[in-house]
Amino acid sequence: MANRRMFSLDVIDTDNFLDMPLSAQGLYFHLGMRADDDGFIASPKKITKLINASNDDLKLLIAKGYLLPFESGVVVIRHWRQNNYVKGDRYKNTIYQNEKKQLCAINNIYDFIDNMDTSGTQNGKQLKPDCNKTGTQMEPDWNQQGTKTDTQVRLGKVSIGKDRLELGKDINNIYCTELECSSSIPEEKAAITLTLNDKSEYPIFDKDIVAWKELYPNVDIVQELRKMKGWLNSNPTRRKTKKGILKFVNSWLAKEQDKGGYRGYGANTSYSEASSGQYQEQEPECFSDKWIREKREAAEARGETFDIEAGEYDF
Repeated sequence: MANRRMFSLDVIDTDNFLDMPLSAQGLYFHLGMRADDDGFIASPKKITKLINASNDDLKLLIAKGYLLPFESGVVVIRHWRQNNYVKGDRYKNTIYQNEKKQLCAINNIYDFIDNMDTSGTQNGKQLKPDCNKTGTQMEPDWNQQGTKTDTQVRLGKVSIGKDRLELGKDINNIYCTELECSSSIPEEKAAITLTLNDKSEYPIFDKDIVAWKELYPNVDIVQELRKMKGWLNSNPTRRKTKKGILKFVNSWLAKEQDKGGYRGYGANTSYSEASSGQYQEQEPECFSDKWIREKREAAEARGETFDIEAGEYDF
């Protein structure tokens, strides 16, 4: 069975299909992905449960004419031939031959032979069913056996040259190999990076900043990230691991939020006067040597061991 399947807009881009609930539409796609090369599915109820759809969705697909059920519990996708194209060298005949013998393909749409009358008509219309004279076996008129070229798109990679030209002359139809497609997707650029203890740079993306803005609305997230970067660069022995860096960031931002954030911006930062007369920003109190010393002395007084990298002090 192939790992790739297609779905025709002639089938799914109709009011009849789109009027169904999304759960039923999703079930149809999942069934299509798991069908064999003739469109048969052995375990439709199992797949329905697997994707959290309901039995009503399965019944609706049958009632709407997208599935044909058999007494054995097997179902077949009625529009399988409209959706899919399998080359002869890849095609594997279904193991459900008894069910297949009950079908005809009318305009590439499966239907039960019993639904046709002896005159070869259905609902009063003259048809050309794909059945043999005894009406017991179908002979595909598509390229499943490699005897006739169909106009549908071939599955798999598309080579540059003749195959690409055959797929479509419309300039808007762009085909590419897997390598070409993946390389054309731009990588997300980091808004800022934080230096780790192994001297590598941990990227912070715009989506991370947006999430932190929701968590800490009173904090200038970008400015605080710049301050973190400067602090980490100035304190290489206290840099964090890749596993601990996000906890460090969240702890920093949470403390700024508790201090008042924007409303108290600048009130929680200490400065010292340098020899040049300029004022330099000092590291936050919670990371200073004095703070660590006081915490260690308090822990020793209690008979405990102070570890800044553990518990509530693991930033």
